[in-house]
Amino acid sequence: MSEIQVTKTRLQSGVWEGLLDVADGLPEVVVTFLEKPIEGVEIGQTDIAGRFTLRVPLPIEMLSDGVHTALISATATGETLEVITSMAGDDLKDDIRGEMSLLRSELDMLKRAFRRHCVETT
Repeated sequence: MSEIQVTKTRLQSGVWEGLLDVADGLPEVVVTFLEKPIEGVEIGQTDIAGRFTLRVPLPIEMLSDGVHTALISATATGETLEVITSMAGDDLKDDIRGEMSLLRSELDMLKRAFRRHCVETT
């Protein structure tokens, strides 16, 4: 079991953000994609002792057809602490998650049209 715990907080504008909880000292992690380190990874301190922020700018290559993963690993042991996964493209057009998203979008469109119709006919 690693002495570093990783918790995802959000993914926004191509930047994965999370928290690192470390038993003692500074966290030593490396983030890799296709076995190469990702450039621009930032580790920052928080007000809580032993807790640090982690910001990982996802490489543009992760935004292509298929499923891609980046690994957050402990530098000392090589243990995988967290996996960042992205899925996109035609390979997923029959995926149930894509279908659900499409259904939600269409339902929202129908709700707006129905509400507009109700306002216009009263």
